[in-house]
Amino acid sequence: MLNSPLTSCKNFLFDQLLANWAKHGIDQDLGFSYESMNHDWSRNKVGRVRLLTQCRQLYTFSYAASMSNNEQWRAQLPPLFDFIIHHYFQDERWIFSLNDDLSIKDTQSDAYALAFVLLSFSHYYTLTKDQRALDLMKKTHCFLIKHMSAKSGGFYEAFPVDPTQLRRQNPHMHLLEGYIAAYEATQDDAYKTQIGALLTLALEHFYEKKTKTLREFFTLDWQLHPETGHQVEPGHHFEWVWLLFQANKILPNSDYTELAQHLWLTASRHGLADNGGVYNQIDGNDYTPIDKEKRIWPITEYLKAITVMPIGKEEKVMRITEALNFLQDHYFIENGRWNEYLGTDNQPKDFPLPGTSSYHIFLGLAEVIRWQQSHSDFTL
Repeated sequence: MLNSPLTSCKNFLFDQLLANWAKHGIDQDLGFSYESMNHDWSRNKVGRVRLLTQCRQLYTFSYAASMSNNEQWRAQLPPLFDFIIHHYFQDERWIFSLNDDLSIKDTQSDAYALAFVLLSFSHYYTLTKDQRALDLMKKTHCFLIKHMSAKSGGFYEAFPVDPTQLRRQNPHMHLLEGYIAAYEATQDDAYKTQIGALLTLALEHFYEKKTKTLREFFTLDWQLHPETGHQVEPGHHFEWVWLLFQANKILPNSDYTELAQHLWLTASRHGLADNGGVYNQIDGNDYTPIDKEKRIWPITEYLKAITVMPIGKEEKVMRITEALNFLQDHYFIENGRWNEYLGTDNQPKDFPLPGTSSYHIFLGLAEVIRWQQSHSDFTL
């Protein structure tokens, strides 16, 4: 039952999507990843080349190379890593983006992007044992603590700091992901401490107990933002479910798994559309959909959440199978391309291929593959 859609999705991922991005989406001379690709696999210049995109590609191909033993992908990793550190690490901190001609564009240090430095360098180090990755992870951590920590808890969005800026849960979620990876790669207690601090932040501020929702936007002191505080994203609920179970392996605490259960119930009851897929956004106060369109990443986060939730195997297989079939029927296109957006009627919208999305597609499917491999009654 699970075998056919999973095999098809795995083939799409490794033999088409990643193979074509490695061939067309990575600059063969300079080693960096393009920001966006057209559907004919030509480069789509968008006026910037972000650190975030480079790190997501470094993470994806590091992890994929470890799963597939693909020597071509492994060989592309050191040039990509070198490009990242030579172009984005300026004056002992990370800058946000370059122009298309690779001159410096935006010199801010972005908390969201720094999370992916931690994540990608952890996986790159695990694969290559390049000591520079560990050194730069430590520098990234120290910079966050020294220059971007907020007195009210958590981190500011960017450096130089604007203390009046909107506060968001999203960068903190990815920092949790990055610190989990950093700890797993190094066993460094400094990273473990930050995992605990970010989990406390989630329990105390991101989670709204009355509605059992994960909130997105806040004022400086973690009050719900008066204009956007009601907006919640089912995809982030599912993403936190998976992260909470990963964190619980490092810092066992029933509070984390209970929070995961609450987020799962809210998102699975109110975030799944009747005609399939996951809504982009719902109202956290009354659960009605705000944005009924469906980007590809929320359903990949749903897949990850299914694999860790303590639900019956039959329900787990049913949910995974339905989600994989929906991906194949509505998102995946021949030759490794995908539909980034669906409308409310599940019709694809015309949109290029973002260099950040393969991270979501890869990890969602990789977690299903890992789950399936641990259950001998379901074989590829």
